[in-house]
Amino acid sequence: MIKRTLFFENPCYLRKKQEQLIIEFPEGEKEDRSVPIEDIGVVVLDNSRITITQGLLATLSENNAAIINCDSRHMPFSLMLPTAVHNAYTEKLRFQLEASLPLKKNLWQQTVVAKINNQAALLDKYDIDSKRLKYLAGIVKSDDVENCEGRAASYYWKVLFSEAEGFKRQRYGGPPNNLLNYGYAVLRAVVARSLVASGLLSAMGIHHRNKYNPYCLADDIMEPYRPFVDDIIVQIAASYVDINELTGDIKKMLLQIPVLDILIEGQRSPLMVGMQRTTASLMQCFEGGSRKLIYPELE
Repeated sequence: MIKRTLFFENPCYLRKKQEQLIIEFPEGEKEDRSVPIEDIGVVVLDNSRITITQGLLATLSENNAAIINCDSRHMPFSLMLPTAVHNAYTEKLRFQLEASLPLKKNLWQQTVVAKINNQAALLDKYDIDSKRLKYLAGIVKSDDVENCEGRAASYYWKVLFSEAEGFKRQRYGGPPNNLLNYGYAVLRAVVARSLVASGLLSAMGIHHRNKYNPYCLADDIMEPYRPFVDDIIVQIAASYVDINELTGDIKKMLLQIPVLDILIEGQRSPLMVGMQRTTASLMQCFEGGSRKLIYPELE
């Protein structure tokens, strides 16, 4: 079942009643609403006057919902996830922690190849020369020791947003960096949620290593999915005159990321469902049942 993404940007009171998320608005501004908690995959809280009960938070976590908090600039800044929801979590964790270095290097190689191929496909979609990326995808070695990912990114960002004068992909750079940051935060929540469901520890990456980052593995696995977000940003940038501000309409478009239609193993599915197949395949690699990561292909 496709899980829902709920976005709250107005003051409200969120509580639980009989396995339902109850939404109450101050002074009767709107009618109260309810949503079955089992249907929720991601919750985005974007107002400092939102009140949420501990009972609701606990039940959302029990149902493996990811909760994103936004800061005063309306940008996602924190992510709340359950510690573990898999019934064999300790055993799964042992397989992950004991994974060999050659295996992790091979998994990163597969990840980089899938990412660059999807970047090339996105350039093809917009009639942009992708030969350089296709060449780099074909020469990626174990652990990407020749940094094909970085070399591909240098060209990719230069040509994808060529109309944005002086654009550089930087976290605090000018537009459309603000849109990319928001979209990637939503994607990261989807990845982290799926990793937990597969019995994986998000802090232990196969390539990313940062003692200050509790989502290293999510940042690894989301790489081939990033071009799907980039595609939305290209469409938004072409449709809106002013993208300096993340308007409500733009956020609504970015919050559709979990239900994007993707192609994975020759079958179409929502991105959130495809992500579950990707993280399950990663767990199989750690367990020794497979050596292939399943990633989507951008058309």
